[in-house]
Amino acid sequence: MKRVLVTGGSGKTGRACVRDLLEHGYEVINVDAIGPGEALCPFVEADLTDFGEALEALSEVDSRHKGVDAVVHLAAIPAPGRHTNAVTFRNNILSTYNVFEAARKLAIRNLVWASSETVLGLPFDERPPYAPLDEDYPARPETAYSLSKFLGEEMAQQFCRWDPDLKIIGLRFSNVMEPADYARFASFEADPQSRKWNLWGYIDARDAAQAVRKALEASLKGAEVFIIANADTVMTRPNSELMAEFYPDVAFTREVEPNETLLSIGKARRLLGYEPRYGWRTASSS
Repeated sequence: MKRVLVTGGSGKTGRACVRDLLEHGYEVINVDAIGPGEALCPFVEADLTDFGEALEALSEVDSRHKGVDAVVHLAAIPAPGRHTNAVTFRNNILSTYNVFEAARKLAIRNLVWASSETVLGLPFDERPPYAPLDEDYPARPETAYSLSKFLGEEMAQQFCRWDPDLKIIGLRFSNVMEPADYARFASFEADPQSRKWNLWGYIDARDAAQAVRKALEASLKGAEVFIIANADTVMTRPNSELMAEFYPDVAFTREVEPNETLLSIGKARRLLGYEPRYGWRTASSS
């Protein structure tokens, strides 16, 4: 596995992913609807909601590449509320199907794709069942965006049932941050309610990229999903205070450190070897 096609490589997570893969010796092709701000690797513009374009992008594009070994599918409308619900759902579910189906037809059996923390029930207007949250309880999509991600996970299960040699790993990324975003974190202390919608979680884009690479390299088969968050929260206030104030009826399933993430990354640590390296508390030294 040396040549990896990254859809959505021009976006926030995509840029970090492309850079990380290149630094680790991979050939990378970026396929996106918009051009990259920085030309790190060959770029192909494509509309992945068109199956013909998706199939060609994964198979062969003139001088850009003659086939790929693995696919990282990050291209999507990245959050609810940016477009009408129907547009968000259509774009995300159709592009995901097209990438999965094109890979199946081309016998590309190593896929990693961006699911979302929102399938856990965000923005938690209905309280979460317990904390820390993990992958064990049923999905609770609350928006068209979240529904598109949940159904992507369901599609992955069926594609892998059709082909037992296929690997499709869905990464439920938390709120992705770049180093420049950390300047805003001080404001959260004065307004913790502004971040309760995802239990004060986040993920550094560089660690999101690490998770993608380790998912590509994992010797797993079938469909799997992993929560991918940083090891800490966005707050200096301890979890016990925050949960008592905002979710007093939610029980902890185990003891947690004062600022430990409430979006459990235990499964990713066990099966992928994922371990966050970056974060807002050490941003000045990163």
